[in-house]
Amino acid sequence: MGSAAARNVRRAGFELFVHDIRREAGDPLVAEGAVWCETPAAMVGQVDVVMSMVFGPAQVEQVVRGEHGLLQGDCTGTAWIDLTTSTPALMRALGAEFVAAGGRVVDAPVTGSIDSCIRGDMILFVGGDDDDVASVQPVLDAVGVSRRVGIHGNGYVAKLVNNQLWFIHAAAIGEAMVAAKMAGLEPDVWWAAMEGGAAESFVMRHDVPSIFAGHYDPSFRLALCLKDLGLIDEMLSEVGTRSELTKAAQARFTEAASRYGDAAGEMTVCKVIEDDAGVTLRVDGDWTAPWEVQHPSA
Repeated sequence: MGSAAARNVRRAGFELFVHDIRREAGDPLVAEGAVWCETPAAMVGQVDVVMSMVFGPAQVEQVVRGEHGLLQGDCTGTAWIDLTTSTPALMRALGAEFVAAGGRVVDAPVTGSIDSCIRGDMILFVGGDDDDVASVQPVLDAVGVSRRVGIHGNGYVAKLVNNQLWFIHAAAIGEAMVAAKMAGLEPDVWWAAMEGGAAESFVMRHDVPSIFAGHYDPSFRLALCLKDLGLIDEMLSEVGTRSELTKAAQARFTEAASRYGDAAGEMTVCKVIEDDAGVTLRVDGDWTAPWEVQHPSA
């Protein structure tokens, strides 16, 4: 998703500088006109805005505090926008350090999918000072649709509870689809019947075709689901609220990873139920994979 977001920044007319721990990940962007930077520290002094999109808290901490992290460069006047799914407490601490070094911070973790990232219409949960957000709004607009959620750090809260509901629904969809199939309702008929009803959601509209196609959407791996579920569990423990449904979903995703590997697609959480029931939810059709979507200008 990082490369797709970066392309949209460049499409919007901004000069693009890129860095990744895997140089080969940046090579296509460099071939398209981006400037390669050897480290985050080397980048921060050359740009007005830095955007980070990495796996999770440990990786974003390395980007900021690491030996060659942003704080090792000149942060004066630079805005840092983070799009990573992470923990509010850590990110507020990192943000405070970045501000102390002379920079500005905005959190904008994203929701949607690889296809919405490619198109540039994914939702950004944006937290930060109003002036700081306003100063980077054109960059945010280049990669998605902003939803303001208050102060810096609130974006991470919004993202975690967003994913909490997403994973619960994803786990439940497998149970509903298999129950419908075994009771006589074919998967495509079930899917069409649910449209517009009380049970419909983005997950049902967007992700069920990956079950029909049989690839279960590997563009979002179970490893990422489990990472996010761990962060959600951590936040729920901190606030002390009940979370039985979330824990049940976490157990189902853990079971899916143990069966199919953590590189398997997110919707293999439904394949667990499918396989145990001995049925198939495949549906013939031209189901476009999310990663095959093109930007409108392509």
